[in-house]
Amino acid sequence: MVSSYPVQFDVDFPARPLDRLTTAFRIFVAIPILVLLGFLTRDTLQGDHDMTFTFASGASLLFVPLLLMILFRQKYPRWWFDWNLNLFRFSNRVTAYLALLDDRYPSTDEEQAVHLNLAYPDARQLNRWLPLVKWFLAIPHYVVLLFLGIGAVVAVIVAWFAIVFTGRYPQNLFRYVVGVLRWSNRVTGYAFLLVTDQYPPFQLS
Repeated sequence: MVSSYPVQFDVDFPARPLDRLTTAFRIFVAIPILVLLGFLTRDTLQGDHDMTFTFASGASLLFVPLLLMILFRQKYPRWWFDWNLNLFRFSNRVTAYLALLDDRYPSTDEEQAVHLNLAYPDARQLNRWLPLVKWFLAIPHYVVLLFLGIGAVVAVIVAWFAIVFTGRYPQNLFRYVVGVLRWSNRVTGYAFLLVTDQYPPFQLS
């Protein structure tokens, strides 16, 4: 993990056997929490049911007002930051659950095995004009993440079979999927949550 980057993400590797039954029917078991997340973000969760990436999920609800506030007032209200952070954390817990990284039902408030931390930014230290183009500057990351995401979907499908038959998530696949989510979260923090002007690194760790 890049310890100095303002967006930190990790998931605890499950040392215990994972629940085979809830894994087998994960997409159906997850429907209630997906509906709740959909109401909170006002976004339609799209894509493969085994992997939902967190691009702008939870952040998009307040992205434009936040951009304008930084642009014109150079302010990032703490309550705004706390809302985005907690919604982003919840979104990641749901994503980790769909990716089979944890078999505990996603909590709306407890951290569980999914750890996400963002550094609260000093808005006066941020470039006030950069939020206008961060989404554009992040395009190379979107392209790379598209291919990494395809690999992550395959990894989750393979892991599904492994868990159903053995109760274990292959550790190499686990690290890869977590790495893709970590990369995605850094891009979201940079381009949509606007918590840093530091360009995200092109790496999984």
